[in-house]
Amino acid sequence: MAKKQPVSKWSDGTTPLEDLPEVQQLAHQIVTERGDVISSVTRIMDAELSDEGRMQALNAFHAALSDLDDPNRDPRVSIAAAEGV
Repeated sequence: MAKKQPVSKWSDGTTPLEDLPEVQQLAHQIVTERGDVISSVTRIMDAELSDEGRMQALNAFHAALSDLDDPNRDPRVSIAAAEGV
């Protein structure tokens, strides 16, 4: 039996992943890899950021997941660093 993939609002199954905007593909990838961070990804996706800023925040957050000491593990830090981008 195949492992069920988590469903996020960025990919509810009605739109092929490759048809989603790049930032939504990244959000979906992160929650697929780490379902425990969906609330953090949601916070970034819902932040008042430009698409470029949102992508920067998601990339910083995603990279920080492999480094316990990276302050970007806190989505608020990632968002703050991406404001104005």
